[in-house]
Amino acid sequence: MSDDSYTFFAADEGDTERLGRALAGLLPEGGVVALAGPLGAGKTRLVQAVASACGVERQDVVSPTFVLVHEYQGRRPVIHIDAYRVRDDDEFLELGAEEYFGPPNLVLVEWADRVARCLPDERLEVTISPLSQESRRFDVAGRGSRYRQIVGRLRRDGASTG
Repeated sequence: MSDDSYTFFAADEGDTERLGRALAGLLPEGGVVALAGPLGAGKTRLVQAVASACGVERQDVVSPTFVLVHEYQGRRPVIHIDAYRVRDDDEFLELGAEEYFGPPNLVLVEWADRVARCLPDERLEVTISPLSQESRRFDVAGRGSRYRQIVGRLRRDGASTG
């Protein structure tokens, strides 16, 4: 395992919740999380967990597949972007997504692999792989020094941080 990656196994949604709380506690203002994984992997579920830990009501966090950008106000602003229906980089940029990247926002992008060239070079990348109906594998990689430090904290503390 490299220093800039960490794998977290979630047996159930409770474990996903713990990972979301840990991420919310570790991510800096202006943090960007790039989420990837197949349909039904749990990308929105992880966003709900992070947003809830930031003081957003969980039921308010819904998949932004049709409304491509949702802004949530909690103790910190959480921006939830879904690139699933975005045709190309130009369409993603037309959303004005780059205006969200930076403090005080915490930006989570679903289907980020489709628009990777439009995202900040420094970011946390989370690839979710379903292992069964309930269990998931979360491969977390840090791009840039502050995100590598987050990965190091996750590796050291597991998902108990935050």
